[in-house]
Amino acid sequence: MKRKQYTKDSSILKKTAWEGRCGMGKEPEAGSNEPKNAGLYIEPLDPLFSVCKVTDYKGVDIELPYVFTGSTDQEKSLVCPVGAVPENTVRRDDGWKAFRIKGELDFSLTGILAGIAKVLADRRIGIFAISTYNTDYVLTKEKDFCPALKALEAAGYLVVD
Repeated sequence: MKRKQYTKDSSILKKTAWEGRCGMGKEPEAGSNEPKNAGLYIEPLDPLFSVCKVTDYKGVDIELPYVFTGSTDQEKSLVCPVGAVPENTVRRDDGWKAFRIKGELDFSLTGILAGIAKVLADRRIGIFAISTYNTDYVLTKEKDFCPALKALEAAGYLVVD
């Protein structure tokens, strides 16, 4: 799949596939050159996810895209596309959708995830956040996904494909 290239110019605010699915899309306000959160692009992901507790990672294909593991002294967790949930799952919560903050985030940046979480918390949308070396991923329940994208767009984030 070929990735689109995006710039900070307002032409990226035109309707994208996600905007069409979620009833989004607005033109920039007159006199504003950049959105409030310029440079922070939200990229919705297609898979439907499961958040799981597993006995071990033997049945997990970590080479699949969007497979996240977490191990502590108390549990082993897994977030993966619904179709990749292994048989040794003890508990699971299906029906999550995700978006990522597009691009690589420098470790010196602060408050990015907190800003997104606040916008969504103000609208009573719960999140499950995952951070990787490059960026942050935010999951919401499927029923809250489009309202979350709309809320972020209204707060000045750019939702892109």
